[in-house]
Amino acid sequence: MTKIIVVGGGAGGLELATKLGRTLGRKKRAQITLVDRKASHLWKPLLHEVATGSLDEGVDALSYRAHAKNHYFDFQMGSLNDIDRERKVIALSEFKDDHGELLMPSRELEYDILVMALGSTSNDFNTPGVRDNCIFLDSPEQAHRFRTEMNNQFLKLHAKNGQGTVDIAIVGAGATGVELSAELHNAVKELRTYGFGDLDSSKLNVNLIEAGERILPALPPRISSAAHSELTKLGVNVRTNTMVTQADADSLTTKDGDKIPAQIMVWAAGIKAPDFMKDIGGLETNRINQLVVKNTLQTTLDDNIFAIGDLAQCTQADGSFVPPRAQAAHQMASCAFSNIIAKLNGRDLKDYIYKDKGSLVSLSRFSTVGSLMGNLTKGSMMVEGRIARIVYISLYRMHQMALHGLIKTSLMMLVGRINRVLRPNLKLH
Repeated sequence: MTKIIVVGGGAGGLELATKLGRTLGRKKRAQITLVDRKASHLWKPLLHEVATGSLDEGVDALSYRAHAKNHYFDFQMGSLNDIDRERKVIALSEFKDDHGELLMPSRELEYDILVMALGSTSNDFNTPGVRDNCIFLDSPEQAHRFRTEMNNQFLKLHAKNGQGTVDIAIVGAGATGVELSAELHNAVKELRTYGFGDLDSSKLNVNLIEAGERILPALPPRISSAAHSELTKLGVNVRTNTMVTQADADSLTTKDGDKIPAQIMVWAAGIKAPDFMKDIGGLETNRINQLVVKNTLQTTLDDNIFAIGDLAQCTQADGSFVPPRAQAAHQMASCAFSNIIAKLNGRDLKDYIYKDKGSLVSLSRFSTVGSLMGNLTKGSMMVEGRIARIVYISLYRMHQMALHGLIKTSLMMLVGRINRVLRPNLKLH
């Protein structure tokens, strides 16, 4: 039986393993295995909501083991250590608990087809002090850390009868930084209803720092301008053309020598693939450790190894690279699925073509801005407000549909509406 391993349970990896399980695993045509070092999956674009407590990851997180059981694939918990392409095995590191006790020994898994979908981590560009003093909002653990520190700072301020401010600096004004900035102001408004009556937006000092000329540099200027305007109205101090050169325990230093004081610092200025991916298995990687792939999403040096999502450097027809977005991971998962089926059946593989459906940025409950592209709009159309918010939420619903199908997703939406009545608006623990 053909052995297919998917390494990484992010948006693309989990969707692909689910599709393969439903088709090949269910009919015993292949043995599908998903490998991830975590026990559960959370859609990465939601992390800024987890960080501020407006989303309870205990409700929205998905257990890999339970999902695997329901969709005819196997789940192995572990961290990838190496790929042996000659023997067609991957090596997983030993797994220990917080006390250093061995839970799972190091082991090897055989594959016929391997799909790498490990996603990305934050890139600090070797800026001094960043790794020691900043929070990287690239995992649920980091989001928990932010929420704990944020709640502690608000408690300290409350104990001083509201004397002073909570200073938060966010480096990087891409989608994560912009959405977090807005979500923080929403959190302050919500906290007032939970016994923090002395809090208001004037007690929150958020600096959003961007090295480039404008925020949301990957999006069209008019969307960037609209988001900038909304953030300024909220009270966010947006600082463009400002490069951070050092992070200390209580401040950031800019290239111009300015000090930006902050009790909490978040680094969201760029991404890279994990460092251990560099030249792994003798495969071709780029300067940020991504696996270089052909248009079929197969790696350049091994047709039995695919790469999708943020981990893949895939070149488009115009010479640019496919951007690291959730919609790209979703599309790549569908293309990789079709190509794996074609490969097993001896058919020609199809090239992956990135279809930009537009970009949306949520400014919490205050606004949503973005552009829609494709067949709906015959070009590009700027949207904001309620319509944009509905489309933004629908992106997550599409991800849920890919994992659970229509009926379960509908039930989840119903449960979500019920929870809005039963559960607090903020997770405070």
